[in-house]
Formats: sequence, structure tokens, C-alpha cells
Amino acid sequence: MQHTVMECYAETHRDFEWDIPESFNYGGDVVDCWAQDPSRQALIWLNEAGDEKHYSFADIKALSNQFANLLAAQGVARGDKVIIMLPRIPQWQIAMVGCNKLGAVPIPCVTMLTEKDVSYRAEHSGAVAVVTTVADSSKFGGAFKARISVGECPDWLDFDSSISAQSDAFEPVPLAAEDPAILFYTSGSTGLPKGVLHSSRGLYSWRESARYWLSLTENDLMWCTADTGWSKAGTSILYGPWSMGSTVLFYDGGFDAEKRLELLEKYKVNVFCAAATELRKLLEQDFTARDLSALRLTVSAGETVNPKVVRRWHEKSGSLLLDGYGQTETLMTIVNYNCMPVKPGSMGQPMPGTDAAILGDAGEVLDAGMAGQLAIKAPNPQIMLGYLGDDERTAACYVESKGQRWFLTGDNAAMDDEGYIFYEGRDDDVINSSGYRIGPTEVENALIEHPAVQESAAVASPDDERGEVVKAFIILKNGFEPSEKLVKDIQSFTKQNTAPYK
Repeated sequence: MQHTVMECYAETHRDFEWDIPESFNYGGDVVDCWAQDPSRQALIWLNEAGDEKHYSFADIKALSNQFANLLAAQGVARGDKVIIMLPRIPQWQIAMVGCNKLGAVPIPCVTMLTEKDVSYRAEHSGAVAVVTTVADSSKFGGAFKARISVGECPDWLDFDSSISAQSDAFEPVPLAAEDPAILFYTSGSTGLPKGVLHSSRGLYSWRESARYWLSLTENDLMWCTADTGWSKAGTSILYGPWSMGSTVLFYDGGFDAEKRLELLEKYKVNVFCAAATELRKLLEQDFTARDLSALRLTVSAGETVNPKVVRRWHEKSGSLLLDGYGQTETLMTIVNYNCMPVKPGSMGQPMPGTDAAILGDAGEVLDAGMAGQLAIKAPNPQIMLGYLGDDERTAACYVESKGQRWFLTGDNAAMDDEGYIFYEGRDDDVINSSGYRIGPTEVENALIEHPAVQESAAVASPDDERGEVVKAFIILKNGFEPSEKLVKDIQSFTKQNTAPYK
């Protein structure tokens, strides 16, 4: 099987030039393009119950056209925001691509969000439509032009029957490179989650990480275990793999290490993407009876992969494990490559088309070995349009240094004399637990609503499995005494008032 191999990183990075089209609609220019070959497979979906469905790109084209027509029939138009809160089911891809075709802006959300979480996102974004499951429909109040549920729900449109009544012909809306295309919400160290708005050029540019980091081609099967609400799902489940014509494996089920290995073997997965927490759990299993010969590459992002895990994974699975760095605001920008040595503990080197530097407090570029803030040279098509409704916060992400504009990532790092970059920690107080970014203020806001809590402070606490976990220090109100029962009560209360992973 042929696959993309960068022969020389230095030459590829030096010679790379972005070629961003003036107009780009992912649904029409990628999905519909691959759909010209009716035999080309786009998606293999399966769940814990053993159900399995296969979709060609032609299937996705027709179904996403029907979804776009359904939205349009409900009055949803170009530029409108649509919340998509679905588990790992094919309706997620169909809805996302359908929004892209219409020019609507999808807002992918994890299903663990509470009613309070989704209410904030709906109000902050001005969303006019929502797509979710029957089980999560009760989380959505307020007025929407369209309420679409997977499964029959009173006063909601049923996803499958409603799109089946629509035409499967739709002409994708022309979108300029700078037009808004997708909106993610990400936690910060202060305040409520930030709305990170990306453009059509962003969706186009994410193919480069699929090309150079994932080394994908149209002959590959890719499986990424990321949650559908993560930006990682965009680069490694939807926009990245399908831009390369790769088939995606999509599994709707809880984490089971033995099941993960079984699926890698059964479906002959070529490229696997999982969080470091998952990989550590997988390494506890017995690989000797498994045939993972089809697996040539494993990648991980969202949390640092311990060098020991990198070595053990290669020994046990036979495939390379390449760590990478990205953030919701820029997606994958610093990664390791299959053409060059991996330095233990390093995030790698900048993607082709990306220049990075380590900046000091005054915005100066630091020498090799010095720690400072990691910055990405601007302009770069992967960088977000900005934080929705917050021009001041967006402007604060940039600094000028000797006539060059830099985007500040908010992460500290150091670069050695060969250009390898090493993560040194966040520049703020964001907690990273199993790849989830958690703002301490979000946790504190939930805690303070408990009748026993006077004050609280949430911080990161080291954890062998998750990297970090949330730890809260609490001052009780008068009349309340500390006890294990109260601890459990506060924990349960907090899970009900914000997403459980927080």
C-alpha cells in the first residue's frame, strides 16, 4: 500500500507554499468530488451492540444534500449557527457536511454538556437550529427555527424521516476563503468558554496535517477516538481524512481496551489516533495474539505522550507513535514526522506552511534552549478568524516583533538548536485532563451554587492516568461541617451543573 512519506522535512518545509482557493465549500469541493466514484467508501460505522453500516462518498453526498435542503426549508440560511450535539453516529457527519454545503456554521458539542452549558452556547452564538438525540433534547430551551432529533421526539423533526422527504439534489453555496465555516467552544482560565470561529480556509488547510502528519491517502482506513465536540474530530475524523479520500472508522461505544485492539485488528486500521490516556491503557493489554500488521502509524495529541509510552507502543504494536501539538485556535501546528527521528519529550517541528518561534516577555525571539511563549507566524490559514464577539481578546493574541506579526498560543515551550520544540506548560491556569481543556472558573462557578460552599478554587492535580485532574479547595458556609458525605454531595451537585468531565 502506498502512502505519503515526506522524504526530507527541511526541504519540504522550505519549499512549501499555501495555495488557498478564493472560494471553497468543503461539502461541494471535497465530499461531492470524491462522490464521483460511487464505489469509494467514506465511512464504516459500528456500535457496542454490533450494528454496522457502510457509507460511500456518494451516500454522504446525497444525505448531506437532503439535510441542507431540510435546514433551508426551516428558514436556516448561510451564516446561521447550528448546534450539533451528537454522539459517534453517522448523522453527525451528515449534519456537519450538510451545514457546510448550506454555508451555515456548525457548532459541534460534546454530549456531556448540561442544560446550562448548551444554553450559554446557544445564547452566545445566536444559534437558530439544533441537532441532537432524543435523550439530550430536554437540554434545549428557547426558540429555534429548527429542532431536529435523532429519534422521534414530540415537537421535534425526526432526523431520518425528515431528510428522506427532501430532494437529494443541492448546489453547495459558494463560500469565500474568509467566510465563517465552523465554531468551536473551548475553555479558558477565566470566565465562560470562548467561541473559536474558523473560516473556509481553515477547513481547507487542515488537509495538510492529514497529509504530512497522518500520512493519509485514498487507500487508507483511519480511526480517531476523539469526541465529536472536539476540534480534533475535525482534523482526524472529518475534514482531514476525507480531504485525502481516506475511509473513516467511527465507533460508538465506551472505552474498552480489549475492544479497541479487537477493532484495530478486525478492520485492519492503517492510522490510529487516540489520547495518551487511552494508549497507556492499551499498553496494559496482551498484544501477542493480535495481528496489527496493517497499522503503520499511531498519533496522539491533546496531552503530552510520555517517551516511555512512545517506545513501548512501537515495541508492542509495531507501529510508530508520533506525538503532535495543536489547539482549538490553530489546530495541528507542531508535530513529529515519519521521515525524521523522534526526540523523547518533543512535540516535533512546525508543519509545512507554519513557522514557529519562542518569544520572550517583550515579544523578542529567544535563542535555542530558552523557555518562553510558543508563537505562530501570522498570517497562517490555520489560525482562527477570532473569538466570537470578542475583538479585544482576539487582538490580545497577537504581538508585533521587528515587523513580524505573531499569534500567541498561550503555551510555554523551548526550541533546541535543531528546531525541535518541547512543551513547558500552559501560560495560564487551564487544566488539561485526558485531553479535555477545563477552565477553573467554570468549575468554581458550578461549585459556588452549592448551598454549603462559601468560596472555592479549582486547580490541576497530577494524575498518573489522566495527566491532570481537577482538585477543588473549598471554604464552607457557617453551619456546615466537613464530611465525606458532603464531599460526595458537592461532587454530585457539580456534575449536574456542568459537564461531568470537568
